[in-house]
Amino acid sequence: MKVWVPKRYEGPIIDAHTHIGKFGSWAGLESTPDELVEQMRLYNVRKSALFYTDNELVHQAVLKFPNELVGYVWPNPNEGDKAVQLVRTALRDWKFKGVKLHPLVHSFLPNDEKIVYPIMEEARKAKVPVAIHSGHPPFSLPWSIGELAENFKDMTIVMLHMGHGHGVYIQAAINTALRYDNIWLETSGMPMHTKIKQAMERVGEDRVMYGSDSPFHEPAVEIDRISSAELSDRQLNMIFYENAHKTLGL
Repeated sequence: MKVWVPKRYEGPIIDAHTHIGKFGSWAGLESTPDELVEQMRLYNVRKSALFYTDNELVHQAVLKFPNELVGYVWPNPNEGDKAVQLVRTALRDWKFKGVKLHPLVHSFLPNDEKIVYPIMEEARKAKVPVAIHSGHPPFSLPWSIGELAENFKDMTIVMLHMGHGHGVYIQAAINTALRYDNIWLETSGMPMHTKIKQAMERVGEDRVMYGSDSPFHEPAVEIDRISSAELSDRQLNMIFYENAHKTLGL
């Protein structure tokens, strides 16, 4: 094994995965819009995709920091027409740039025709990406997200965490993205720098992007992991900035 001495990336960053609000229970975390923007400035983050289950809180944060924060609507598909109307309002009236789905939190399968497809159709109409939490059974496994990608091949689906912390799911995320070219991979919380390099080489340099998952993860750790992946300066700029700039429509 050769020794690689990484240097932290110091160029511009777009963060594809951030939160504000309170997360109780096991997490015990909270973050305000002001704290997030202050953190962004520390790490040269130009824009952050932002989501939280209280979508009005995200709306107010984006109004306060329109140059820094990009709103994503986070519906609960189990709420049926109410969820669809929320997505429609956020995308049309609030000018949000994407949809976030969390199958584990809201207990649904990504390829659920009855409750997920209507939300996907709203995202399709608005021509925005859909970001989906991955890496935890039984609801958010990469294979299930692949089934959704199969049925919405004209849409951009961002697999958040690219399988998260389990080696089998991480490899499944890469394999699934290889099968479906409308799936992009986001890196937050995924511990293996070697898999970031593998994803860039196999899935494509233009389909992997940085996310911090703040406040659940510290940006310094997430940045250093990618910086350790033996990528060229051009590849680092793509994963930290260019890919999200293009994919998120910023």
